[in-house]
Amino acid sequence: MRQIFLVEDDKEIAKNLIRLLHSEGFHVIHALTQSDAIAMLADQKFDLALVDISLPDGNGFSVYTEINQMQGIPVIFLTASGDEASVVTGLNMGADDYITKPFRPRELIARMERVLRKSGNLVSDFKLGGLHVDLASGIVRKNGEEVFLSALEYRLLLVFIHQPGSIITRDRLLNELWDAAGEFVNDNTLTVYIKRLREKIEDNPANPEIILTVRGTGYRLGDGHVPE
Repeated sequence: MRQIFLVEDDKEIAKNLIRLLHSEGFHVIHALTQSDAIAMLADQKFDLALVDISLPDGNGFSVYTEINQMQGIPVIFLTASGDEASVVTGLNMGADDYITKPFRPRELIARMERVLRKSGNLVSDFKLGGLHVDLASGIVRKNGEEVFLSALEYRLLLVFIHQPGSIITRDRLLNELWDAAGEFVNDNTLTVYIKRLREKIEDNPANPEIILTVRGTGYRLGDGHVPE
């Protein structure tokens, strides 16, 4: 599970962020202050840091410097709306990206995944059976032949790819589809999307080996996947 280091002094923002990141399969360690953050860097290893620029006992730039020296992981700055000077400073220091508060959850996740992929800390190539997904290009192939998925079908497949060891509940998938579609998606619609996706990626959709049903709970990715 990917470890995210969150440095944010606003407890309400941090609580919502932690909930979001947990739902995406990340493990989160949270620091409220610059001093707490620097102390935690010595004790734990992270894959990516989300760092608020404004902190009660310092600033995110100092935290970035410590992160860069101690772990060398990607950093995304969290910055207040309209604070262009801070954005420029952070990027000039070498930060990987920034996002302005308040931000859209899906945009933050997309930016994190892009940075993790670029740094080599996120799966960029996925294989399971005859299915091959190139996450950098978005191309999906089945037994060597390209498969064309709709945007929602591809998003659904990504949820499983990024959490290969997890059972994904139907509620979680409904939230994913609703967010991506921008409209209400009901339980019957989810069943239809799962059926359509299986028809495109499974050798035998009636006896699936890639997206497995977990009765009474949801679905999970089949065994034998090869992340690269």
